[in-house]
Amino acid sequence: MPAFATAAAASDPTAFALVDDRGEFTWAEVGDALNRCANNLLAIDLGEARRVAIFAENAAEVALAHLGALIAGASSVPVNFHLTTDEAEYILTDSATRVLFVGPETAERGIAAARAAGVPTVVAWRCGDLCDGTTVIDWEQWLASADPADPPTDLAPRPNLLYTSGTTGRPKGTELPPTMFAGGGSIDEHLEALKQNSFVPFGTHLVVGPMYHTGPLSGMRLLAAGVPSVILGRFDAEATLAAIDRYRAGSSVMVPTHFVRMLALPDDVKARYDVSSMQMLAHTGAKCPVDVKRSMIEWFGPVFRDSYGATEVGTVCTISSEEWLEHPGSVGRSVPPFTAVILDDDLNELPPNTEGPLYFRDDTGRGIVYPNDPEKTAAANPAPGLFTLGEIGYIDDDGYVFITDRFSDMVVSGGANLYPAEAEQVLIDHPQVADCACIGVPHDEMGEELRALVIPVTGSNIDVGELSAWMRERLTTMKCPRSYVLVEDLQRNTMGKINKRRLRDAYLAGELPVVG
Repeated sequence: MPAFATAAAASDPTAFALVDDRGEFTWAEVGDALNRCANNLLAIDLGEARRVAIFAENAAEVALAHLGALIAGASSVPVNFHLTTDEAEYILTDSATRVLFVGPETAERGIAAARAAGVPTVVAWRCGDLCDGTTVIDWEQWLASADPADPPTDLAPRPNLLYTSGTTGRPKGTELPPTMFAGGGSIDEHLEALKQNSFVPFGTHLVVGPMYHTGPLSGMRLLAAGVPSVILGRFDAEATLAAIDRYRAGSSVMVPTHFVRMLALPDDVKARYDVSSMQMLAHTGAKCPVDVKRSMIEWFGPVFRDSYGATEVGTVCTISSEEWLEHPGSVGRSVPPFTAVILDDDLNELPPNTEGPLYFRDDTGRGIVYPNDPEKTAAANPAPGLFTLGEIGYIDDDGYVFITDRFSDMVVSGGANLYPAEAEQVLIDHPQVADCACIGVPHDEMGEELRALVIPVTGSNIDVGELSAWMRERLTTMKCPRSYVLVEDLQRNTMGKINKRRLRDAYLAGELPVVG
């Protein structure tokens, strides 16, 4: 077994290491599965990039596949389990994936995507007759056929390759940044470095969000530091509280939508569960409304640490509960190697308390990197080591950052980043749509929702319900607009461009002519 599993198993042979909706796994079981997974991957030609992808809903196998790949010196690619076959195929091709892991909910889409992308091996759990034993292999049989011996630990560790939604309709692959990757010259050094994770001292970690996001993936990395993980399926507010109570969870990562849904539970339901074990609850994904954050601190105590950032760069600002109560609404102060600055259109720094585009300087000079796309990398960094996450805000006299708006088109809904261009490119192909634009509008639970403003073809009798169904057939549901409004004008300028911020403001102010 890997050293961390051996040590944990010796300390308490019956203690759980990993829990999901179907049961518990001891450290000995986890260690054996990881050895077998790693040795099987080491026996496969993974190509120069050494990429394997995991396209599955939250389950113990997802953690084991990611961690097994890490131990095998491979770079694992988490694939959003909502994606369509075509969307998944693009990621498999772009990442040069050689092995794909799928679960029962994604098996048919994943197998079809793998065939189209030329991925030679698919490993599937709980997929029955879909496993043919050659190109689609049953997970249990695949592990049973493997060498259980400890794999070599002198291999170089490789970071995950993560895909973010694309501003022009195609997702962009970016490696797990150095601020989130433990590094090391060997797997041994990497596993030792993982023990320095700030979540480690707080015991059992609760995985709440989908494991294709960087935050929930931290549960997998904590497992390699000897921290037991409890993996929940699709979010259920009461089930989350019950898991905290039952497993005495000490840490987790959540987004504001999770907070809103837990706070909405009846008082008698909330009172049933003891959440006092929670000592470190990282909030990420989106800025949290002040009233929601204050209510969560009153309920759970001052255990929250905001982590503001992005997949491409990791955390750029943090703030503790105590600091937040003194600076309500702030996302925190920038953390090394990043420095937050407000710049004007000529990239000149503006004084404190002046609202403007929020940028970050990376002292390492790295900034944002897209390995397969040097043009996008250059566009993301207007100067060496200088980048923006598309927000408008200000920095107070004490260095605390406040987000006030967005200047990029991106919409943050339930902690997920949505780019309107993806929906617009599909929507404009509808025969009754003459023009369209998608904007973010406020939503009580999700923070924002994607709303489509549609100009119908003259003389057409467009049906919004049919339009919505048509979109869902062609694009992942989470990327589709949640609502549609027929309008007469989209305020395009003489060059045919739309200023999304002005369009949104005009729509919310009731200044946009509506059809009918």
